[in-house]
Amino acid sequence: MALPAQDERTMPAVVLAEIDRRPLDQALTELHALVEQYGYVVVVCSQATPEPVVRRLYTLRSLLESDRVALFRPELPPLGIAVLARQLRQLASCDLSPGVLASAGRLLTHYIHAGAVLGSVAKLDRVPVGLKAHARSWMPGSQFAVLAHPEPQLVKVAPDVTLKGPEFSTWLLVAKGQLTGDWVAGLGTRWGVHGLRETPLPAESPLWWGTGRLVEFCSYLADLSVLYQLVTSVRQTSCHWCGIDVIGDRCVFCSAGPPPHEPTAPRALEARTPA
Repeated sequence: MALPAQDERTMPAVVLAEIDRRPLDQALTELHALVEQYGYVVVVCSQATPEPVVRRLYTLRSLLESDRVALFRPELPPLGIAVLARQLRQLASCDLSPGVLASAGRLLTHYIHAGAVLGSVAKLDRVPVGLKAHARSWMPGSQFAVLAHPEPQLVKVAPDVTLKGPEFSTWLLVAKGQLTGDWVAGLGTRWGVHGLRETPLPAESPLWWGTGRLVEFCSYLADLSVLYQLVTSVRQTSCHWCGIDVIGDRCVFCSAGPPPHEPTAPRALEARTPA
């Protein structure tokens, strides 16, 4: 899901719609045109993205024989993915190199708190669920608050119950599915967010959470200057394989990890006087 622009500097999103259903040559032409137009392309998609779509993306990248296409699948719920993609679109207007921008996604995930209020956890497999919660999920009217990232939490919804939230100031984005209730608005108050905004529920959310009876939420940093300061404060290195500037220990474009350690030189033997 492509969220609306956060500000006038936010770069527009390109949605690769039905990329697994269209003819291969058509999808290849579209992706090649994006690479030629922008130089580099970062494809952000959910862990819940259907496998045929993921296979098609890797096929297209292979056919292009290009290290200028990065496939990034962070372990975030769909609404968190949408928020992260918009943050990268905000940063795309700044003076960041393609490698730094692409690898900034891994850094920014640490500042996203993503969860949902669920009407049932019977089919939830993304967060550990105890037997007691499974049993309660069959009781009519039961609701559970779940935080999937950055630290899994699961509690039964009650007026005086909350989730551990961010220790910094954020905004809260809410996407309502087939569930009613204002517990999430109270959570925003307890987390001390700047404000609450609403958006449609991502199409992949019911699959990710195991139910359509949900309200998904995500707290995030919205200020571009804060995002830019976070990214530029991290030490940059050059990928030892493709040479592009990155932050972190793995290149998002060529997938090369950190360089192997240089072998330790053998220690010289000490000269000893024969006894």
